[in-house]
Amino acid sequence: MKVFISADIEGVTGVTSWCETTWGGQGYEEACRQMTLEVAAACRGAMKAGCRVIVKDGHGDALNLCIEQLPKGVEVIRGWMTSPASMMGGLDETFDAAVYLGYHSPEGTDTSPLAHTSEHELFNWITINGELASEFTLNALWAAAHQVPSVFLSGDAGMCQLAEKSHPNILTVATKKGIGSATWNRHPEEVAEEIEEGVEKALQAKISPLSLTDEYHMVIHFKEHQHARRASWYPGARQTGSNTVEYKAKDPLELGVARMFMTEI
Repeated sequence: MKVFISADIEGVTGVTSWCETTWGGQGYEEACRQMTLEVAAACRGAMKAGCRVIVKDGHGDALNLCIEQLPKGVEVIRGWMTSPASMMGGLDETFDAAVYLGYHSPEGTDTSPLAHTSEHELFNWITINGELASEFTLNALWAAAHQVPSVFLSGDAGMCQLAEKSHPNILTVATKKGIGSATWNRHPEEVAEEIEEGVEKALQAKISPLSLTDEYHMVIHFKEHQHARRASWYPGARQTGSNTVEYKAKDPLELGVARMFMTEI
């Protein structure tokens, strides 16, 4: 078996403020350390399940993980592939499962002080087929398009609840909960232990890939109207309000390409 791990930082335990997520910011090194500990725990769980493990560093410049602290044998993708795969760059049909670590609530929710979808400064919210979209939503669709099941997620409690709603068979570990500008965090060692156990269990559960639909209707509400106007020039896109652009795709791959060019991410 081969497992793909997509790792973010805003959903790991302890991380509360934007400064902790940016190089040079207060608490950034500690956040990277915890991100690495949680990823290492997931790698151990996957290896116990007999998997080859590939990790995608999926935050910011994608240079956050201390790879020397990961188990021997783990492969790590750093930086960006400049493709619509984004945080799933490197995943293809040869993988047996996808795991998501350090994920966070989407823009438009109040369950994390760091709630955002891709870029906090760019969007007010994104919906797909009428449902608020998170980074997990977008990435799990990309995995499903390659017939790869999404089996495990860790992150803030709000994100875990959303993942369980869209993927009823997924296993989750809540690292913390958000209250206003605060987070109520679990102990790092407890989180790591549960991630290791949860990933091993999820990979042994034989979860099926998400079923695809015939159409994906994406609505993007930009913070700045100029961005909406620019996005509306993408072929097939339609501006429906001062800050809103819509696009309909036949599958998640087409959706991902459109999102990349419409948002320049």
